Amino acid sequence: MKLTITEDALKELKQVKTSNHTALRLYYDTAGMGCGVNGQPTIRFTDLVREEKDETVENEDFHVIIDKQQAVFFQKDMKLAFTKGTFRLSSPEGILTPIIPVASVTKEVYL
Repeated sequence: MKLTITEDALKELKQVKTSNHTALRLYYDTAGMGCGVNGQPTIRFTDLVREEKDETVENEDFHVIIDKQQAVFFQKDMKLAFTKGTFRLSSPEGILTPIIPVASVTKEVYL
């Protein structure tokens, strides 16, 4: 799995990242969605890396991880862009998440 981060997205991520963030997590957020298959692909900074449950996602700029069980909700090749004040996660197959608010990138991940 690979995540390419555009120049604008990289600049914004560097601005919101704090020193305690050790990784950028691809995260399938199901909070408030009713069940585990209803959710939205998103990104979150985290300091929680679980070697036995997480796998590394190829990226040149950050240590990017994903929960092995959540990987089915993402594509093999993805791009993270920053457009009109929000992040957008897409793949060659289409847009995965059109709007990821900047404020949500630093919210706690509940695994």
